Amino acid sequence: MTRLAPGDPAPDFSLPTDTGETLSLKELRGRKVVLYAYPAAMTPGCTKQACDFRDSLASLQASGYEVVGISPDKPAKLATFRERDALTFPLVSDADKAVLTAYGAFGEKQLYGKTVTGVIRSTFVIDEDGKIEKALYNVKATGHVAKLRRDLGLD
Repeated sequence: MTRLAPGDPAPDFSLPTDTGETLSLKELRGRKVVLYAYPAAMTPGCTKQACDFRDSLASLQASGYEVVGISPDKPAKLATFRERDALTFPLVSDADKAVLTAYGAFGEKQLYGKTVTGVIRSTFVIDEDGKIEKALYNVKATGHVAKLRRDLGLD
């Protein structure tokens, strides 16, 4: 499985969103992007992480960061997630997991002591030129956004 490292080009994507539109990484060039990969919308850990990003969005955006969530969920489920939890950033659907795989965020992982294949909870900070600034794998749902904010010098 490929893991991205700082300086690597961020794999481009063009994926359907929770609003039915398409979002391309190219559209975000010139801005810093926090792309976070999560296993499944509306599960407890993923909800906690999404709400933490929502609650930090204003300060992240004030520092020049756009936030995008990515999961294999279908756009309709992402729309329900957005509405249920008042999420205010785009959620993209990678149903075939090709983009998640390109980022090294899909593959074997440990879950309750078993090896399974699935989405590896990960966060990528992408610079204005489309290069990886940070690639964080196997992050925790709880407390991750606060740690990321500290790592980015926002707190």
